[in-house]
Amino acid sequence: MSSREDETLARAAVAALTRQLELMPKPGLPDPRDLGARITRQDHRALRWSAKTLVPGLTAMAACARRNGAATPELRAELGAIGRCTEHSTRLAGGGHRGATWVLGLLVAAAAMDPGARGRELAATAKKIAAHPDRRAPRRPSRGSSVSAKYGAAGARGEARAGFPHVRRALDVLAKARTAGTPEADARLDALLTVMSTLQDTELLYTAGPHGLRHVQAGARGVMDAGGTGSAAGRAALDAFDVDLQERGWSPRGSGSLLAGALFVDALPVTAARVPV
Repeated sequence: MSSREDETLARAAVAALTRQLELMPKPGLPDPRDLGARITRQDHRALRWSAKTLVPGLTAMAACARRNGAATPELRAELGAIGRCTEHSTRLAGGGHRGATWVLGLLVAAAAMDPGARGRELAATAKKIAAHPDRRAPRRPSRGSSVSAKYGAAGARGEARAGFPHVRRALDVLAKARTAGTPEADARLDALLTVMSTLQDTELLYTAGPHGLRHVQAGARGVMDAGGTGSAAGRAALDAFDVDLQERGWSPRGSGSLLAGALFVDALPVTAARVPV
């Protein structure tokens, strides 16, 4: 893999994040609608602009993984350092992508280290990287780690160490929906809601507590139980769920980051070496 291919992976990851941002309506998450009344208070154009600042950092992560060639503690530490620098640059450009930096950073590194891996194989490679502790991480606890410790939630770190089960679930939903002829936008919304229905989102736990998390999970399941976003009943349930989260001021941001990760993995080209004979 060359430096050009490292950048190609980074740009593919940012394109996946942009596709997630463009999707609508996303309950409690920023999308292209008028954000003046949206609960996130984040301008959609600013988020799309700041997403571009991830390219240099993700390129560096890909190059680092390619050079190391194995999921070692040293690689994990280097990726963590690059990630923190990337988060700082993104904050200066408008911020809003901390969770996506973690998810996409690990998946981009896995794709660079194991170029033939796709789907579950790629998630398994990312799991090996995440299994190591970040020895250079600041000692002070983050909001996510504090909430995880308080409620026993897996959090972003646990999700990665489990091999990104929600990314895998989203990929399964996308594949099933496409086979059924579901429009792409509806397939992606269904994948988002599937993630939202079971994810232990630490941002939600911090904002709304366990009751709020269960409420959001139930709302997402309600849309899917009504037939998904491609059905009239499912769309009505989605609209009601969206209004509900706006009024409550709750944002399931972890689900959006994981959908971006799934869209990145989904967009990777299938290589001849991995196609069954």
